[in-house]
Amino acid sequence: MDEQENISVYENFNEAVVNITTQVMGVTWFLEPIAEEGGSGSGSIIDSRGYVITNVHVIENASKIYISLFDGSQYEGRIVGSDLESDIAVLKFDPPEGVVLKTIQFGDSEKLKVGQKVIAIGNPFGFERTLTTGIVSALGRPIKNSNNVIIRDMIQTDASINPGNSGGPLLDAKGNMIGVNTMIYTSSGSNSGIGFAVPASTARRVVADLLQYGKVRRGTLQASLVQITKPIADYARLDINYGILVSQVDKNGNAEKAGIKGGTMPVRYGNSRSSRVFNLGGDIIVGIDGVQVKTYSDYYSMLENKRPGDSVTVTIHRAGKNYDCKVTLAETEGL
Repeated sequence: MDEQENISVYENFNEAVVNITTQVMGVTWFLEPIAEEGGSGSGSIIDSRGYVITNVHVIENASKIYISLFDGSQYEGRIVGSDLESDIAVLKFDPPEGVVLKTIQFGDSEKLKVGQKVIAIGNPFGFERTLTTGIVSALGRPIKNSNNVIIRDMIQTDASINPGNSGGPLLDAKGNMIGVNTMIYTSSGSNSGIGFAVPASTARRVVADLLQYGKVRRGTLQASLVQITKPIADYARLDINYGILVSQVDKNGNAEKAGIKGGTMPVRYGNSRSSRVFNLGGDIIVGIDGVQVKTYSDYYSMLENKRPGDSVTVTIHRAGKNYDCKVTLAETEGL
């Protein structure tokens, strides 16, 4: 039964997995531009019009993107949108008229169980459409990606994930995509039995926003924030040495309306080359929705799945005590 499931999933969905290669622009010794071979990875066709989901790091710095199908045909792809915080990107290529593309549908990652069988299809080391199997080893892993952003609720699997698998699908036994393979934990550069995938619940939301808006709409606090370090805490004589200092709140913004207070004492901190000015005396954010916030990464990861208009409980530290404030999130500006 297990063997037949593997065969069935592969036969039904391997043609929806693509090989992605890129070109990047370099320069010669004479400072002339020259196209060079870039990275490679995998992707899944999620729409018969030629939309592909992959990882941002697969196409990073690409001047050209090429998408190769199961039959050897190759098309130039373009970026519809990308999201560094989740490492998810959507590409588009234009199949010839009459070509019917195989697609992979999103599954329900919320119902996954540790021990459940999973299947990965990708292009490890350039070996196209390779199938590996394993189980869900753990759920809810907070993993820091290459952009130093923590992606929460990552799926951990022991299915063999190697360089080239990035961006490819992690499937359940029915062939539904329950994750997007993203990274491995390794000391050698090759698979060590610990791989991670962005859950389908995150990928689906990110893809929907990228297709509709060209960006991901996330909620935010309308305030200027500074991550507290031990040197800053010592300098300011704070009673805690972690959290996010509220330097300033926007006038009539959501933080101000929720009762969060900014600082009133401007200081210049750092050496002459990297100094910055911010205000001391403001509240310190130490939690969001009951989860402790110590760093910027914690702060942004807690808002990852929050949309403008969502309400969150922000725990602030003020005068030695913690207080909860209800905040209705605004839309992030400048994206």
